[in-house]
Amino acid sequence: MISYNYEADFELGDEAAFSKWISVIIESESKKEGDINYIFCDDEYLLKLNEEYLNHDTLTDIISFDYSVGNELHGDIFISVERVRENATDFNVAFENELKRVMAHGVLHYCGYKDKTESDEQIMRSKEDEKIKMFHVKH
Repeated sequence: MISYNYEADFELGDEAAFSKWISVIIESESKKEGDINYIFCDDEYLLKLNEEYLNHDTLTDIISFDYSVGNELHGDIFISVERVRENATDFNVAFENELKRVMAHGVLHYCGYKDKTESDEQIMRSKEDEKIKMFHVKH
């Protein structure tokens, strides 16, 4: 089950459409959907998590905690809406597009994709692009 929680002044438009899309992403990677929680927050909230759990004193757009068991995906995905907005401006893309990229990114980590090396990052970006295109496809 995919759920949404809000720790910032933000609300996802059509939660059902986003949930269906995330489910399609999971299926497309031959994984099973478990409990995935999206928590939308601000920079300060995410920075505290970054410092407390990852010992990083940096702003980031996403932190994902993976509790997956085998092929069944479970986890908490924290997204800084502030960071996504700023990144959308920096990359000259629509906010909703950048938000989809980050939402897909978290699930792709659970599917086993990494982004620490340049080659892994290229694969991750390609997968993000592929999954974003699935949003408007009727299933």
